[in-house]
Amino acid sequence: MAIRRSATKRHGLPTVVQLRLAPAPAQAEALAAAVLLCNQAATVVSRLAFQHRVFSVVELHRLAYYEVRGQVAGLGAQAAVRAIARVAGAYANRRASKKRAHIFRPHGAVPYDARLMSFNRDARTVSLWTPTGRVTVPYTGRPEDLKAIEALPMGEADLIYRRGVWLLHVALTLPKPAVREPVHGFIGVDQGVANLAVTSDGVVLPGTALSGPAGGNGHVRTLRERRHRQRRRLQKKGTSAARRVLRRLAGREHRMMTDLNHQISKFVVREAERTGRGVALEDLQGIRGRVRAHRFQRRTLHGWAFAQQIAFTRYKAARAGIAFLLVDPAYTSQACPECGCVARANRLARGRFVCTRCGLAGHADHIAARNIATRGIAGWAAINQPHATGLPSPRRDRESKPPASTGGS
Repeated sequence: MAIRRSATKRHGLPTVVQLRLAPAPAQAEALAAAVLLCNQAATVVSRLAFQHRVFSVVELHRLAYYEVRGQVAGLGAQAAVRAIARVAGAYANRRASKKRAHIFRPHGAVPYDARLMSFNRDARTVSLWTPTGRVTVPYTGRPEDLKAIEALPMGEADLIYRRGVWLLHVALTLPKPAVREPVHGFIGVDQGVANLAVTSDGVVLPGTALSGPAGGNGHVRTLRERRHRQRRRLQKKGTSAARRVLRRLAGREHRMMTDLNHQISKFVVREAERTGRGVALEDLQGIRGRVRAHRFQRRTLHGWAFAQQIAFTRYKAARAGIAFLLVDPAYTSQACPECGCVARANRLARGRFVCTRCGLAGHADHIAARNIATRGIAGWAAINQPHATGLPSPRRDRESKPPASTGGS
């Protein structure tokens, strides 16, 4: 019998909360043993998968289940199943580029499902599988995360050991609100390297509109350049003290950019919710392959976190019931939003736009954001246009497809 997910999980919005575990010393040793064992099992399965070129979950299960349980002593049945699914997921998007088997880090995150863990929400403890038996560990977290754990359906969780702290990242499902009609149009957001985001209202982000410590895009670029010079200097030095400083600084720039993208996406979605509009961004997928950058600019281009900003804005808009749309980015910074003139000559400089037909002038990123907002309105109208047959769109409902022919030749 097939296991069906609940309607909430099928149609809800996924989210992740972080819990901090407080294991006793003996429990911490058992959890460490579980992490080492599960990662060792995943590496064994990965080598088998790469050797036999078998990557689907079902076929890989038939190939590797008994083999991995025989090679890795103490591995439970469900832990072996999760290791196989983990390997299949690791090869799902990187199979063509893999020249050798994927090796899992000994202390990498380990997935736990409902058969490997159970929560006591009243006592705020979680029971986790280990090779020596289950351990019941108390957990803590932010008040809103603890409230979500108590109220929302739970999925899988990742057990993580990071710098002496045990964490549990739990997947939850939020109820999905209905998307409100953008009666007042769309907010267009132009993403760039010089300016991380500029809205069609003329707001430059990050800037004075955000309350964080980042004073603007120039401040962000200065910080990133300073971190790059610092890392390069320490890596060149290569002493044990330099490596210790590198470990201390590891991830600091990534955390800064993640925080900035959260602030930018939150501001855009709140503004759209306040004004009754939707959010439109450019579809920048594949831009790194299309753009030819100077060698001095490649590091800046490839460190551009536009995909993260799009993902953050998308899920925040879905939670708020705001319409979200990705539009074609072609010529958004060369087209005039007033008269429609598209010409490269409209861009006098990197940040300067002057229309050669009607004379409209302004900042190029602001002009691009206005064009994105206009394309968002047109794209939303096309999406909601009734189907010619009167049935739902074939992209939305399989019933609108013509029935398969049952007659003979």
